[in-house]
Amino acid sequence: MARDEWDPRTLPDLSAHSYLITGANAGLGFFAGEQLFRAGARVIFTGRNPNRLAAARAAVRRRTPDADPERADTLLLDTSNLGSIRSAAASVRGRGPLSGLLLNAGIVHPPKTREATVDGHEVVLATNVLGHFALAGELLVRLAEARGRMVWVGSMSTSLTPYDPVDPQLTTDYSPWRAYVQSKVACTALGFEADRRLRAAGVPVSSVVAHPGYSTSGRTPGIVGVNAPRRLTRFADNLQAPITQSKEHGAWSLVRALVDPDIEGGEFWGPRTVARGEPRRQKASRITRDPAVAQRLWDLGESATGVQWPLAAAAAANPATDGSDATGGVDGPERAA
Repeated sequence: MARDEWDPRTLPDLSAHSYLITGANAGLGFFAGEQLFRAGARVIFTGRNPNRLAAARAAVRRRTPDADPERADTLLLDTSNLGSIRSAAASVRGRGPLSGLLLNAGIVHPPKTREATVDGHEVVLATNVLGHFALAGELLVRLAEARGRMVWVGSMSTSLTPYDPVDPQLTTDYSPWRAYVQSKVACTALGFEADRRLRAAGVPVSSVVAHPGYSTSGRTPGIVGVNAPRRLTRFADNLQAPITQSKEHGAWSLVRALVDPDIEGGEFWGPRTVARGEPRRQKASRITRDPAVAQRLWDLGESATGVQWPLAAAAAANPATDGSDATGGVDGPERAA
């Protein structure tokens, strides 16, 4: 399929595939899950609140009546808590190969003052970055068995204020904006570094980074239990209509990055105009492509989480023919690596 022929409203048949999405009870994660579910995929919606997860599953089943309701599953997972990640990963490993992992959960509006998790890490870094690093490592073998793909969620903010995360835990000079942007610099850099390491180790898993542009709640359909913006939010977000889009449309780039078989590891995808529109391949900010920054963040991921990715075991689980590529996407198991 030519890259300009992709229709985000009509996905290919995904009935042979299973995906896990973090932070899937609302926002981008919910709509990405709904789009995958509508295309026939088995989707594991994860989140840290059981009531909100139940509401999300009810909503996606209600909005997609023709899909098999049993293919929408839920799992408790708090990416800020390493114990929760280990427990959830153990549960997922018992369910067989995994076609894709969408590392979406995150704090978009950080606290005004620095907060720490039960594991002692700055809460935005833990939720947006460290938890996903640990989860991807824990599920790497299951992804390799399916020749799958992981997608890290970046942000256009990394081009606006490209902070170098030299103090990733923000023990000094904390601000909500710095915490958010640094976490997205880290997610993007780790996504690219993961692809380099997976290729070098011959692991048949690809790592891609995608961002949703400027997607807001006020331009998103109201869904009971999932999205209910206040009138003032609707009014303010609609004033920005020329440069914003709904979270439903923002999920398009994430979903394409996860399932398009023509996308290769190490690519960066986002809306056509950066802020809004159909998904297109783009160029990430310079700092996120710096291998030295990525190496520093990878070392942080290992030391802070205690997780070392099982690259050798993943390579042996479903070895690539030449050790140079992995596909993921809807045709992953049939394509030559």
